[in-house]
Amino acid sequence: MGDEVWVLGASGRTGRAIAAQLAARGVGLTLLGRSADRLAAPAAELGARVWTGSFDELLAQLPDAAPPVVVNAVGPFTTTGPAAARACPPGTHYVDVANEIPAFETLLALDGVAVRERRTIVTGAGFGVLAGESTVLRLVEDRPAPQRVRVAVLPSVAAEASTVGPALAGTIVGQFPEGGRAVRGGRLVRTAPVGRTETLQTPDGATVPTTVAPFGELLAAWRASGAPEVEAASSMVPGGTAVRLAMPVASALLRVPGATRLAAAGLARVPVQAAERPRPHSWAHARATWPDGSVRTAWLRLDDALDFTAAAAAETARRLAAGEGRPGAFTPGALFGPELAVAAGGTFIPS
Repeated sequence: MGDEVWVLGASGRTGRAIAAQLAARGVGLTLLGRSADRLAAPAAELGARVWTGSFDELLAQLPDAAPPVVVNAVGPFTTTGPAAARACPPGTHYVDVANEIPAFETLLALDGVAVRERRTIVTGAGFGVLAGESTVLRLVEDRPAPQRVRVAVLPSVAAEASTVGPALAGTIVGQFPEGGRAVRGGRLVRTAPVGRTETLQTPDGATVPTTVAPFGELLAAWRASGAPEVEAASSMVPGGTAVRLAMPVASALLRVPGATRLAAAGLARVPVQAAERPRPHSWAHARATWPDGSVRTAWLRLDDALDFTAAAAAETARRLAAGEGRPGAFTPGALFGPELAVAAGGTFIPS
């Protein structure tokens, strides 16, 4: 089928997984990264071409190469996302797996540019955003806008012996320099870096605490629901008293020029030991409350959250390469609906 999709950061864990999912869908590939040695094995396995260079050098090739789709798996997305999306020429679609609110705000603001250039920008095509957004979409698809929405994501991921890596490190560190976020009175407002904790019981009986934090699924849930009151939570954020006391100080320190970049670079190098998933399933949960007092909840069940991220990004890119998108800037569920989460391996559980 030719080189339909370029995968930036294809030597990292997320990039490798996305490339494998694309190959399984019969999509032609070009793998891009800094090291030809690290790309050699996946390229041989997947039958892909390889281009190497720095991130900026690879972006400089986009106008002439004009691939149909570029998938960006290089963090932190607050910097790489806007740079890669803007580097794509007219007609080249862009997909990433960002989950940082600043990245979302910048990329979604490119909607007018994408429309004029007849291309599609999709940000957040990964577990947190697509799983949370799709669960909200299922809740409100046959109802008027609710008054309040709470969305929570509960990832369960098997760890390989490696390091945290720049994509995940950038996402973690990039959330907190500006403090927390929530939607109040129909406006995105600043809050404490971490909010209240609510313990959820999953449909398979696990008891999991979830803490409000400023992740990209907040914006996706707000756009999906139209609710004037929205908050987003994750099981990955500790919610104890010590964390609540420490986070305002850490948030202030990360606002020092250069501190976020240094913190992300340091976290990226932290070793990770191989480990099984902590729970059999990953989950997304949404609860919506309407002005008349009625309440609905929904669950989305999936297996390894990283596998879902790879499948979500690959399926999004495949559909764009096949001409199934439309011009503009979107979150994945806003473009393709909650069915995309099912195609990526999720199952909605009635509640």
